[in-house]
Amino acid sequence: MTGWQTLFYKEVLRFWKVAFQTVAAPVLTAVLYLLIFSHVLEDRVQVYGQLSYTAFLVPGLVMMSMLQNSFANSSSSLIQSKIMGNLVFVLLTPLSHWAWFAAYVGSSVLRGLLVGLGVFAVTLAFARPAFSALPWVFVFALLGAALLATLGVVAGLWADKFDQMASFQNFLIMPMTFLSGVFYSIHSLPAFWQHASRFNPFFYMIDGFRYGFFGVSDVSPWLSLAIVGGAWAAVSFLALRLLRTGYKIRN
Repeated sequence: MTGWQTLFYKEVLRFWKVAFQTVAAPVLTAVLYLLIFSHVLEDRVQVYGQLSYTAFLVPGLVMMSMLQNSFANSSSSLIQSKIMGNLVFVLLTPLSHWAWFAAYVGSSVLRGLLVGLGVFAVTLAFARPAFSALPWVFVFALLGAALLATLGVVAGLWADKFDQMASFQNFLIMPMTFLSGVFYSIHSLPAFWQHASRFNPFFYMIDGFRYGFFGVSDVSPWLSLAIVGGAWAAVSFLALRLLRTGYKIRN
């Protein structure tokens, strides 16, 4: 195996050995969200015409789970390795910064997709959303997971302690995720908050992904693709630069 494939394999084994915690637990959390919100709002909220609220909610929960777990995988791996001191064994290898990037981002995308598939499979018991534009589903699933996985690499390199990582996740990732339209259409918001939502890149990931299911969205999927793709390119450039310079991992 080449270097990046070996590191990728090691990172996959890292989360798969505790799959009950890293895969099954997020699926259960998403199902609880579905049960609570669909029970409370099913008869009170209608979106996109006659679409049921439960069907509307499923793609949002799938994407939210993928984003959160993609970020959690790469960020937790790096911060744990830095604190426990075993990152030195990876530093001793002649791996390039591209190999690090491919392994950490690739394994995190894989975990995000596994969690997303698990959430979708379980929610089929509650709603069966149609696939109106299946290629968009794959495109936004991969781009969204890759963006958050790359952001997790940046956060893992930046953080020196677990509380710094918790602050990054609790004050940036979680608010942007929950305010991205997972549980609502932005057209149900007042005008000010509709405009504010358009500055949240997470909104475009959710909205573009949902378009693949229903063929309708709050904004054009091409606009969402351009914004998400541009955001990933920018974050990837930053992550590669930090890895190349050895930011906070090389003395």
